[in-house]
Amino acid sequence: MKLVIVCAGKIKEKWLSDGIAEYIKRLSKYTSVEIAEVADAPDSIPIEQALDQEGKRMLSRIRPGAYVIALDLHGKEMPSEVFSERVISGFEKGGSELVLVIGGSNGLSKEITDRANERLCLSPMTFTHQMTRLIILEQVYRAFKIHFNEKYHK
Repeated sequence: MKLVIVCAGKIKEKWLSDGIAEYIKRLSKYTSVEIAEVADAPDSIPIEQALDQEGKRMLSRIRPGAYVIALDLHGKEMPSEVFSERVISGFEKGGSELVLVIGGSNGLSKEITDRANERLCLSPMTFTHQMTRLIILEQVYRAFKIHFNEKYHK
């Protein structure tokens, strides 16, 4: 199994990189993890153009048969137990490859949301796209723990 996180931009904060590395390490028991970073568009261009550029770069990193969940403020909210079921079924439906897409500061292009098999809203609150990487990796780790009935989730 392979989890791919497709995201715009790079992580600059060491503490955030350390947290992401910790959850990638924890997840290695269950799946390999690839972080596919694409260049984020400059703030100097119009939003639609930025979304289009980032969207094309992101689409190029998604294998055609992969199951894709886009992290989107307009997606469905769900408890961790339901997300756990979606993660496991996403791996099954995607030929063992699950892709989670995190947009840049402007969100996601229509091409990405159209490509997504599902759209997930982590919270009605807004998080930076960099912090979202850590949060979603922790949630995927929790999903595996729930699925395998292992101690962690409360």
